[in-house]
Amino acid sequence: MNFDVMQIINDYVIPWGINISVALLILFVGRIVINSVVSLLSKVLGKAQKLDQMLVDFVLSIAKAFLFLVLIIAVLSKLGVDTTSLVALVGAAGLAIGLALKDSLQNFASGVMLLLLKPFKAGDFVEVGGVMGVAERITIFNTIMRTGDNKEIIMPNGKIYSDSITNYSARPTRRVDMVFGISYDDDIRKAKAILLRLVAEDERILKDPEAVVALGELGASSVDFIVRAWVNKDDYWKVKWDMNERVKLAFDEEGISIPYPQMDVHLHQEANPSN
Repeated sequence: MNFDVMQIINDYVIPWGINISVALLILFVGRIVINSVVSLLSKVLGKAQKLDQMLVDFVLSIAKAFLFLVLIIAVLSKLGVDTTSLVALVGAAGLAIGLALKDSLQNFASGVMLLLLKPFKAGDFVEVGGVMGVAERITIFNTIMRTGDNKEIIMPNGKIYSDSITNYSARPTRRVDMVFGISYDDDIRKAKAILLRLVAEDERILKDPEAVVALGELGASSVDFIVRAWVNKDDYWKVKWDMNERVKLAFDEEGISIPYPQMDVHLHQEANPSN
């Protein structure tokens, strides 16, 4: 009986005790190593000023999860668990999850590319996926936008990255394109002089590049002047709205009419066959 107990102790208890002790040591040391590696990686990425903090946090979380997975496999291997089948199982599970979350993975990959390439940043006024608004922040799966009437729109990153992106805030200046129509009976020289004067009087309109005032088209019911003026991006809408009002008032004062669509109706009276 004593022999059997000693045999069990020698064959099972002591080896298992040693393996468990070594496994716990690996787990303890491994956690310290992982925290040190993640801390070092955080410092390295933190010095890269061009990297978005959200991207840095995501990379750190992914690295930490991967290192802990390696540590768990090492601990289980020391305990005698067949890690080959475990790795195969994790790979199969990852493949199944990847297929099930295909759209989410696409949004994730697109989010990483948006954070790396930076086609726009927080605060930029952009048009993406048919939506115009201010980009507030980019998350891993979505981009949060705010429209002009203060609605919040959540756009999937995959839709944004696969479509064209128009960034209205990327350049310091923008061109304001306006069209003003006058009647065929009005003096085009006088109208052009008024437009040139209004452009010159507006200090928000840049001198370089020089603004353009030209007769753009002889329309069906109006003579159309085009006005193209360069302004700082923050002045775009203010200049456009103010110029519309000032042109209307100036044309009214100078007796220049702005035509509007009209329809002529001709009535024909048929002769009464009984007469």
